[in-house]
Amino acid sequence: MHTLYPLKFEPILKEKVWGGKRMSALLGKNIDHLPNCGEAWEISGLAGNVSKVRNGFLSGNDLSELIEVYMGDLLGENVFEMHGHSFPLLFKFLDTDDDLSIQVHPGDGIAMKRHGSRGKEELWYVVHAEPSAELIIGFKENIDEEIYLKHLQNNTLKKILRTYRVQAGDAFHIPAGQVHTIGKGLTLCEIQQSSDITFRIFDWNRPDTDGKSRKLHTEEAAEVIEYKAREHKINYPHKPNEPVELIKTPNFTTRLLSFQKKLELDYFLVDSFVVYMVVEGSCILNCSGFSDKLTTGESLLIPAEINSVTLVPDHSCKLLETYISRQI
Repeated sequence: MHTLYPLKFEPILKEKVWGGKRMSALLGKNIDHLPNCGEAWEISGLAGNVSKVRNGFLSGNDLSELIEVYMGDLLGENVFEMHGHSFPLLFKFLDTDDDLSIQVHPGDGIAMKRHGSRGKEELWYVVHAEPSAELIIGFKENIDEEIYLKHLQNNTLKKILRTYRVQAGDAFHIPAGQVHTIGKGLTLCEIQQSSDITFRIFDWNRPDTDGKSRKLHTEEAAEVIEYKAREHKINYPHKPNEPVELIKTPNFTTRLLSFQKKLELDYFLVDSFVVYMVVEGSCILNCSGFSDKLTTGESLLIPAEINSVTLVPDHSCKLLETYISRQI
């Protein structure tokens, strides 16, 4: 069996009713064949949207086939034991020219019971924000289901939701159960559990790309919403040339690497695949005789059997590093 190496995948590009056109200029995606591009699924194991390798001798193989063959060498023994042959995370870039629907995602319990799927916990990292761009996440203050349904019926839901004015570099944690939406004029990274279950609450009374109204999930949403107010913005320190942890949950750990000089990273104790998403600049990645360039908008999966990586920036580089921590 050939030795594994860092893997790049073909992005899966998706037109959306709210999609924008900045994926090309900001992230280097070829979206000429689409009227817009709302999402670029960078690394996915979801059925019907399984990513295919685009570099090296494994080019053309999809992620599911790789897991079948390489198992713990690719995912990490700890991760493979927890998740088996299913890839547990989903990595995306999003770009918006209009507001997304107001929505909520279920946690693992209800998602598994109703849909046979994981729940959906997310991290957002803002790559680009137009002036006055906003995110809506959670409630301004503690409420209950009765108050929520009253505002939903009166078309005044936005009044009780918390709005964040955002800029590039902002990061947000969205656990399952949090009502949220992404406003127009934003390009961001989304790192999440591998799930595509969305309960749509309100869609601004607009038609989808097929001219029909998208289905709402009022009852399902009310059942999973967390009605307590909480803070979602991640206040992290700015430390150049060393990893800064943005989030660490049982589902994933994400760190921001912002560097102007060579970084040497040791993953010996991680026992997980590692994914990089480059959000600014570019760098050269070296490991075990392998070398490749990473540029803005590219993503790459480092197999778990690779224990050390060196990153050399062209001038400066900023990327998100994600893996699954051991459960102790």
